Amino acid sequence: MKINFSKYQGTGNDFVIIDNTKNDIVLSREQIAFICDRKKGIGADGLMLLGNKEGYDFEMTYYNANGLEGSMCGNGGRCLTQFAYDIGLNKKQFKFIAIDGPHESTINEDGWVYLKMSNVNAVEKNIDGDVPFFVLNTGSPHYIEMVDSINSVDVFGLGQMIRFNDRFKSEGINVNFVEQQDDKIFVRTYERGVENETLSCGTGVTAAALISGIEKLGEQTIHIETLGGKLAVRFNNKGDQVFENIWLMGPGTFVFSGSITV
Repeated sequence: MKINFSKYQGTGNDFVIIDNTKNDIVLSREQIAFICDRKKGIGADGLMLLGNKEGYDFEMTYYNANGLEGSMCGNGGRCLTQFAYDIGLNKKQFKFIAIDGPHESTINEDGWVYLKMSNVNAVEKNIDGDVPFFVLNTGSPHYIEMVDSINSVDVFGLGQMIRFNDRFKSEGINVNFVEQQDDKIFVRTYERGVENETLSCGTGVTAAALISGIEKLGEQTIHIETLGGKLAVRFNNKGDQVFENIWLMGPGTFVFSGSITV
């Protein structure tokens, strides 16, 4: 089977995107893993299908690089929005459906794609142990640990250990290490499904931003640095671990297009 595809990236988080609006593309786990393989296939952190859904501009179906359907992907949602616009959906404000529910997205005048994330209504604080951490779900589950020196952290080693520990190994969790740097935070992430550090993680930087602003009530914008580039998250901290009107903001960039036989 020959499939046409496009490659997009959002701050280094890269995706293979396939137009499935005709609903004629069905891929097995093995085929998706092959496509995402960086040595044998196209290479990507994940694969997305753009489909039709009544009442929405499009439907987002996301698969991790291991071939399994994943939870919400923030950078993926921004890239899929840009892809929908690029293939002829002639508008700049979108409403789409993903695995965690409805989302809004906008292609802004600054060239960035703004994606409205799901509200967060609970944060688990673990501040009494040797290594304080937080757990929350921003469309995907995330572990957040604040660190003093982001470049000194063994992101792969520690991330893998936490992701596969007794508590998290069955469902898996994305592990984020966060350093506060003056007017921004620096975030590095070990992603489940990819099972490695990625250059950026949209739901991860969203979770990190909420924790960075957890002590301050009201509207906030947190600027973020990742290995792949700059992002920002805007939100309203309502107190009592409730965060609303959360927007993930950053680039969604076309890389190349082509076809592959699977």
